[in-house]
Amino acid sequence: MLKRVILPAIAAIALTSASLPALAAHHTTGDIQSLVGAFPSGPDHGMPIGIAGGDGALYAGAPDLQLASSLVAAGGAPGAFSIVAALTAMAGPAVATAEVQKLGQQYGPRRVASYVIVQNFAVDDAVRVATAAGVTFPTATLTGATLAKGVVTAGLIDGAYYEGYMLDHVVSNKVHDVVMSDIDAKFGTVADANYHLISNQAHYDLAQALGATTVKLAVYH
Repeated sequence: MLKRVILPAIAAIALTSASLPALAAHHTTGDIQSLVGAFPSGPDHGMPIGIAGGDGALYAGAPDLQLASSLVAAGGAPGAFSIVAALTAMAGPAVATAEVQKLGQQYGPRRVASYVIVQNFAVDDAVRVATAAGVTFPTATLTGATLAKGVVTAGLIDGAYYEGYMLDHVVSNKVHDVVMSDIDAKFGTVADANYHLISNQAHYDLAQALGATTVKLAVYH
């Protein structure tokens, strides 16, 4: 799993192949929060409520399991998801490398490291929770830019991307809520909030890179 995370894009933001496994191996609230540093907190898993935060709004409809399966497949085998691998699969290595470099410059490599660790856990945990609840995922069929468009579109509220709203769409609000509680318990609300914040920015950037210039950036970024 750790080797999947250590891609050239991560190295580009000055995280060495030795440092990321060391950071990821801790997986404790104190260690992961120490990567994020001082960070504004809020009542909703460390975030402001609603569109001021990373969840945006509640989506109570049926989940798009094809989109979920395809996203997991893009990031590796179930239980070993890599957001960097998924980004590379959806947008290509050049865009992926440029994006992680950009995020590293914008937020600092330590916060990006925390984002990667928590994002990877969120996807793996969502699959675990849904599978335990009896959900059967279909064979993945979406790839590349088509998958990227689907993921971004699933997170849009009034044209702006929200990570929490996307999770509601792909795994259901019920599973999303369980995963957020698991993140809080394992990494802390600060890391949970950081994950949503950087994900909002990353998916906005992905949309722009793929020509979806009408997608707007959420306030929480």
